[in-house]
Order: sequence, then C-alpha cells, then structure tokens
Amino acid sequence: MVLAGAEQLGQHAEHVNSLNVFPVPDGDTGTNMNLTMSAGVAEIKRKSSASIGEAAGILSKGLLMGARGNSGVILSQLFRGFSRSAAPYEELNTLQFAAALQNGVDAAYKAVVKPVEGTILTVAKEAAKHANYYARRTNDITELMNEVLLKAKEALAMTPELLPVLKQVGVVDSGGQGLVYIYEGFMEVLLQSDGGNRASLKKEATPGVAASALKPAAPAELVVTKPAQQVISPEMPLSAQARLETEDIEFLYDMEFFINRELGENAGVAFDDEAFRKALSVNGDSIIIIADDEVIKVHVHSKTPGDVLNLALQYGEITQIHILNMREQHRDLLTAGMDIAPSPELFAEIPPEAARSLEEAVLPADEMAPYGFIAVSSGDGIAEIFQSLGVDVVLSGGQTMNPSTEDFVKAVRSIAAQQVFILPNNSNIVLAAEQARELLEDERRITVIPSKTIPQGMAAAFAFQEDESAETNRDQMLEAISRVQSGQVTHAVRDTQYDDLDIKAGHYIGIHNSKIVATDETMLQACEGLLKQMMESGDEVVTILEGDEADPEVTAALAAWLEEQYPDAEVEVHLGGQPVYYYLFSVES
Repeated sequence: MVLAGAEQLGQHAEHVNSLNVFPVPDGDTGTNMNLTMSAGVAEIKRKSSASIGEAAGILSKGLLMGARGNSGVILSQLFRGFSRSAAPYEELNTLQFAAALQNGVDAAYKAVVKPVEGTILTVAKEAAKHANYYARRTNDITELMNEVLLKAKEALAMTPELLPVLKQVGVVDSGGQGLVYIYEGFMEVLLQSDGGNRASLKKEATPGVAASALKPAAPAELVVTKPAQQVISPEMPLSAQARLETEDIEFLYDMEFFINRELGENAGVAFDDEAFRKALSVNGDSIIIIADDEVIKVHVHSKTPGDVLNLALQYGEITQIHILNMREQHRDLLTAGMDIAPSPELFAEIPPEAARSLEEAVLPADEMAPYGFIAVSSGDGIAEIFQSLGVDVVLSGGQTMNPSTEDFVKAVRSIAAQQVFILPNNSNIVLAAEQARELLEDERRITVIPSKTIPQGMAAAFAFQEDESAETNRDQMLEAISRVQSGQVTHAVRDTQYDDLDIKAGHYIGIHNSKIVATDETMLQACEGLLKQMMESGDEVVTILEGDEADPEVTAALAAWLEEQYPDAEVEVHLGGQPVYYYLFSVES
C-alpha cells in the first residue's frame, strides 16, 4: 500500500504543484509531499517487516527525517500517529485501522500551531472520522478503504467552501489532493490483493456519519515569500567554529558505525547496553546507542578508535564505519573561513566546508560557543549577506526547495554551540525546523525564530547581540521581524482573478507580505506598483535584491524612480542571485 501510494503521488506531483493558490512558478506542495514520501519508502525498503506495526514504525521514521515543507511535515505526522496506534499489532482489522487513522489526525493537528480547515488536515480528519463510523459495520478492509477514499474525495471537494482563497482561485487544496492520491494507491493494492475490481463497492461514501460541524475558516495566511534586506554591520560576529580552539577538542575521532548482531564470530551474544556505554565513556563522550534485536547503531567521540571497534566486535560484525578527525575538520573550517556560499543548484545543500562535520559532531558543553545560527536562503548573494551577519550554516533552500527535518538536524549537530537559533525565512519551512527542534530537545537548546521571508531573517540576524541572553535575543529578533515589510516580483504561470486584479499568464506580479497587490505586462511597472504599496512615509530604508534573471536596465530605472518619487528614502541595491523572483524588496522604517 505504501509503495503504491507513493507511486501514485509521484505520478501526480506536478498536478498537486499546479494547485498552489498563487499563480506563481514555485508551487511545491506536490514536490514536498513526494520527497517526504520517497524518504519513507526508502526506509521501508531498506528494512522491511511483515508486521504492520513494525512496518508502520519504519515508515514513520523515514517520513519524519525526510519531511519537507508544511505539507511534508503534516504528512509525516499523520503516519507518525498511525504508527504509534499500530505498533502493538502484527495485523490490523478494520476497527484498528480506523483508530490508527484517527490517531494520525490527532498527531497532525497537534503538530500545527494554528490548524486551518480546508487543508490536508480537513481531508484527513473527515476520512478518519468516517472510517471510525464505517469500521463498526464491516470487517472487510478493502470495503473500509473504499469508504475512506470516497470520504477523502468528498472532503477535498469541500475545501474551497472552507477556505475562501481556494474558492476565489478555483482550485481544491493541494495538500488534500496529495493525500487523496496516496489513498488511491492504497485502494489499488487492496483491490489487486483480493482479485481486482469489485462491483459491490460503492461509488459514494455511505451516509449516516454525522457531518462535521465545520464552519468556513478565515482565510489562511498565503505563503509565497522569499525576500531580502539589510544594512551590513561593520563589526561582524565570529562564527561559533571560530570561537573554538582546535587543540581544545579532546575526543577528536568522530565515529559512527553499525553492529550487525546476526553476523560475525560473536553473533547472538547478549548486548549489555549499560556496560557498553560505560566502557566507551572511559576515553569517549557524545555517546549515542540505538539497539534492536538485529542491529546496534553507535555514535561516539573517542580518543582511541581502535579500542571502540574492539569493544563493538564483542557483539557482532561491524558495518558502515565512518571515522572523522574533528581537529582536522576544525582546522579546515578555520582555514576556509567556514563562510562559503552554498551552491544554489543543490537541494538544501550545506556549505561544502561544513558538510564533513555533519556526523553528529556534538562537543561537551564547556567546549561549545554560547550561540550558533542556521539560516535558509536561496542565491549566492543572499547567502553571503547571512554569513557576513554571523550565520554559521546557510542551508540552500526556499519556496522551491525546502530543507528537510534531517537537514536541520545535521546542521544543528555541525555547530559547536550551546544555543542554536534557526531562521527558516519561509512559512513553508517553519514546521520542519520545529520538528528538528523537538527531535533534538534533549541534546541541544534550539530556538526557531519564525521568520517567513528573507528580509525578516536578515533583520533578525542583524538584531542579535552576543552579550545578551537567549531570551532577550529572541524577543529582540521577533521585534525586528515585526518592523519589516517584504515584497517580491515574479511572473504568473496561469490566468486568474485575485481580489480586484485580473492576472494574465506571463504577466509580472508583485507580492506584498504574502498578498498579490500589483500586476503588469512590464516588469518595471509591476515593481513600481508593488513599491507604492510598501512605501508608507517615504523615508524608509529600501533594499533591492536582484535575482539571477533580473534586468540591469530595469534595476537602474527602478532606482531612479525611487530617487525621484521618494527622495528621503535610503535605497540599497545588492546582487541576491535568487531564482524564481526577479526582485526581492524590503522596506523598513
């Protein structure tokens, strides 16, 4: 079912992307759900199980670490809740399957700070509610799944009535559509397993379950942002790595490997977790051991890697060995300056100089810097600005390529800092960052600053003061975010009517704080229309970031127009290099 669901979603990912409520060329719900589902499939293929409880747990782990974007995180939570409910069972009957679906819905709603109806959440909720109603009337899992699918389609069709922006644009919710495709894959396999199509299956969901008392929701905050900003400070703070002396790294060998308990001369020997940890701690720290009946995963920083491997051989055959010298890594990082912009064409790439330190390089607290920063950006110029503001790791990403939960986990572990601030810089990335924070809450102090645009992220980084407490810095960064207006210019990929704007495919559109406010067949006119909406007093600081397809003549004309129309404004132009958006604007009083 999982493989077929992923296949069905993958085949229709572009259709799901096309349902993005904005007519912009970066609708990515289908891409995010597909990448998330693919991560789960890879995990379940790597370690399959005939037990549905175990298989669901394996799937959940893969989805959790591979989750990208809001839609991917919600999808991972749906199956995470499902797996917890299914965990005790080898097989599921209809009642248990329905209960697992409901548990998934509960987990997903809990994960979202402000759930919005008319989204994937609604589709999952209505389908699960109907499943629990119908499961009491049948013990046929195929019949139940048919009802679940039909109810999901019915709920999907209802999403425009619950979310006005969907009705205005004339589409159903993209995340909900992605979930329906997954359910279609489930249904296809169940039909094949019992001989193919069954004429007895209904074409509409059985009536009788009490309809949801859903009221049309207030319009959700529209998400298509990725702008820029900021004056660069003449005194840039040092990165966390630069604050650490190389020779202070005592346990210099960063080791990770697996012990296969079914192979080797000592296969089958009982594993004494406590004794093993105690032995590793003699000359090591940062010890992480995850054991099951077949495999033990070991991570340790050690002075004596040979002793570690000899200890491990007592329990089976060692595989997938990775040993890195952290002093060598640190010297390389300092020599390279750590602050090298990531390649924009790679998905959520961490800077090459930092990549080798992503093997959970967790140092003792007394060897760590007090603060570290992670920011998400797209474009070489924007990455350089973040790095100049003291950001330790810049993840390449944005509206069209969302870093996964695992990307954030690795990035956090690559920074030798006690407190790490994360700047997602996109509404669609905040949930993945929060999910990483939860996974690492026992290991590191992490604060996610909910920056939804590049300008907000830059303003937050600029407001940071190293001599202040984490709480004071958080408040100051949130305050800085509130003072920034963000804008971006791209082109429409389809005709649509938005508020009182008649948008034509190929025309340029200006977006102010997530709302389309200007459209024109010329780029300059679209930029001017957008900036008129953003400029309130006329004496603001205006920052223009040129995208990789910006027209230099338009940039010059725009700067001249600003000087003429707003002579008291301070205007700065930087090369951002971002894709998709020709220009990113920020306006700050």
